[in-house]
Amino acid sequence: MHGPDQMNDDFCMPVGVEDCISPGILIDAERVAGNIQQMLSTVKGNASRLRPHVKTHKMAEVIKMQVTAGINKFKAATISEASMIAQHGGKDILLAYQPIGPNIPLLIQLIEQYPEVSFAAIVDHEDAVNPLSTSMQNARLSLRVRIDVDCGMHRTGIPFGKSLNALRALIEQKDGLEYEGLHVYDGHLHQPDAETRRRATEDIIKQVETYDKEHTSGEVVGGGSPTFQFWAENTSWECSPGTTLFWDMGYCTAFKEMPYEIAVALLTRVISKPGKDLFCVDCGYKAIASEMPLENRLTVVGLDDVRIVSHSEEHMVLESPEANELCIGQPLLALPRHICPTIALHENATIIRNGEVGSERWIVTARKRLGV
Repeated sequence: MHGPDQMNDDFCMPVGVEDCISPGILIDAERVAGNIQQMLSTVKGNASRLRPHVKTHKMAEVIKMQVTAGINKFKAATISEASMIAQHGGKDILLAYQPIGPNIPLLIQLIEQYPEVSFAAIVDHEDAVNPLSTSMQNARLSLRVRIDVDCGMHRTGIPFGKSLNALRALIEQKDGLEYEGLHVYDGHLHQPDAETRRRATEDIIKQVETYDKEHTSGEVVGGGSPTFQFWAENTSWECSPGTTLFWDMGYCTAFKEMPYEIAVALLTRVISKPGKDLFCVDCGYKAIASEMPLENRLTVVGLDDVRIVSHSEEHMVLESPEANELCIGQPLLALPRHICPTIALHENATIIRNGEVGSERWIVTARKRLGV
């Protein structure tokens, strides 16, 4: 297990990086493999309990690694991600995004294109159920659906109660749809204290158990990366971590008890030294996600006292008492606070093996939203 300070020390500049273009993503393939094994260990080796989310990496090569490890169920947020999974060995795909509008015919096209793959989607409203049912009937298909449960995040979903029961009854009477179970995402649980997070997770699990006793819930997929271990320990249901595959500084700092390694860094270079204690690097917000507050967007490996001064399209200005020791053109490694949206900014990644980079590249396959 690594704390953030130790993790910074561990992710060293790989050999051969001088020929890598910056800004660019570097992925340590051995660390990704280690994180996959840790995910399997958390469910005691039972790969059927894992339905990892692919939105973190969007990469066919990572899907292949998971399939090789025995994982064949996945969760996706976009049609493009679902298509990528189907193309590269996944056999059971849950589209964890309610299909609406033109996405419905795209989903149908995907189902028809990969008849050997089992597809499912989530729903939370009758106005989505009705056109989805009609479209499936017209295509002479049947789609598994899970009800998206709002367990406290208040982003999508429907809370337990009369409305959820009515939605389930509607699904069960609709041709073209097959009620399968529940999707319970607790993305609002980010308490740094593990026991506080555990208790909050167990409260949600109890709600699902109560529903299950009264109605027989069917299949359940629950949790995200911060609560993965608690769902694994307290239930027999599917778990759907995503960020665990790559990890990042945000989770490494907030959840120090979780035994995953940061597997991705952003290569950047010093391009200017505009003033005392200031240096500018080439990782603008077109290279690293900017949804975090300015001060929390990245950590620079090897520089302990760094403050982000400004961030624009192709530039980031930082302040550090060590700035004078840096040279123009010097490569640096940055660890993004949030890796998922950062990956989506890049077309491919350079792969590290045994501490060295070579010619191997992994394409960010599902970066585009349409990929059927």
